[in-house]
Amino acid sequence: MHYDTLRIGRERKKTERVDSVMNPYDDSIAGTVPMATVEDVRAAIAVARAYKPTLTRYERSQICLRAATLLRERTAIISDLITAESGLSKKDSIYEVGRACDVFTFAANAALVDDGQIFSCDLTPHGKKRRVYTLREPLLGVIAAITPFNHPLNQVAHKVAPSIATNNRMVLKPSEKTPLTAILLADLLVEAGLPPEMFQVITGDPREIADELLTHPDVDVVTFTGGVPIGKYIAAKAVYKRQVLELGGNDPIIVMEDADIEEAASLAVAGSYKNSGQRCTAVKRILVHKAVADRFVELLVEKTRTIRYGDPMDPSTDVGTVIDEAAALEFEAKVNDAIARGAKLLYGHIRQGAVYSPTVLDHVTADMPVVKTETFGPVSPVIRFSSIDEAIELVNSTVYGLSSAVCTNRLDYITRFVTELHVGTVNVREVPGYRLEVTPFGGIKDSGTGIKEGVQEAMKSFTNTKTYSLPW
Repeated sequence: MHYDTLRIGRERKKTERVDSVMNPYDDSIAGTVPMATVEDVRAAIAVARAYKPTLTRYERSQICLRAATLLRERTAIISDLITAESGLSKKDSIYEVGRACDVFTFAANAALVDDGQIFSCDLTPHGKKRRVYTLREPLLGVIAAITPFNHPLNQVAHKVAPSIATNNRMVLKPSEKTPLTAILLADLLVEAGLPPEMFQVITGDPREIADELLTHPDVDVVTFTGGVPIGKYIAAKAVYKRQVLELGGNDPIIVMEDADIEEAASLAVAGSYKNSGQRCTAVKRILVHKAVADRFVELLVEKTRTIRYGDPMDPSTDVGTVIDEAAALEFEAKVNDAIARGAKLLYGHIRQGAVYSPTVLDHVTADMPVVKTETFGPVSPVIRFSSIDEAIELVNSTVYGLSSAVCTNRLDYITRFVTELHVGTVNVREVPGYRLEVTPFGGIKDSGTGIKEGVQEAMKSFTNTKTYSLPW
């Protein structure tokens, strides 16, 4: 599939630079996009800043509902495009379209909810017979959004749907590795009735254009999903702007001695390999109590053997490619390093180009880079522990604090994990990545600054609260 795009609002100039988006599976050209200049970024921000949205709550809700309907009707072609530019399997890209439909549906519902509050003022001896009211208003300026490669549609939906629901204007720079789906979504939103000034997509080299998005005086909010180094760069560069930073993770699944081992192994496999392991909330460390570790590892290998990997366009494939060969080489090197340090390779560790097989390592220790840093691919490293105290210490030992999964039936264990794990989410008997598109999502430490995403939380980040009072 080849997708040739034009920048919205004008024809491509003969001298305009273009960039080819490569299919990571076969190195074919998935499409081409314009290479924006700093002047293009300034022009897009100027268009957005000058436009004053007047959409009613009903109109915003209807646009989001129509977007969800169009996405669902065109699932096949959209998932083809996601797979072509990202290498994700068709199973994963079809699932992603469904998730994006949910985002727009939740945004449609949230747009209809009055978000104001009322405070009576005669509550104390020195009070007055007045009432204080609040309302949430759109930003005066523009939202700058930057999204990663691993969810080319859903990450964009999580930025733009709350922006639409709050009557804002957004300029988006998608990952240069997967920009095609974002442009398709922009076209689809215009078809759904969104004024094009409310959502513009800028494509190009982030080294040339990203700083303008971070520092332009008409940008009020920078919302970014991606890696920690870039997130910290944004935090330092976008001075005195509201920042929403959703960064990396090193998420564990913890298997206690009382767990349903069959269920735990199934969750570990699903959490490790979905989306080729390229999720900030993917299972990146498997912590297993020594009392059940041998049996758990047997089941983990058994279930991993059933995972089909390879051609992402084959409907039977479970795991396609990772984003590029460089990423696959990185995982290969990390696993080689772990083996050299004493870890036991039980399955996988096969690479061909950007295809990297699901891989199981046992007897991994916490000081090995494969688990000390975020391994953003289909690797299942097993760390054995002896007590709940040790498990908690292992989870909290990294710089990340995004999500976690706990496999146990004991309430005392659950209570301790919820209370003592330094993470943004604890899921009991589920993968770390489980959530609804509307629920609060985000992490602490190097996983984020504690400001949550999810449709409702993003809508709060994209609005200003105004307070007024009246005699009553």
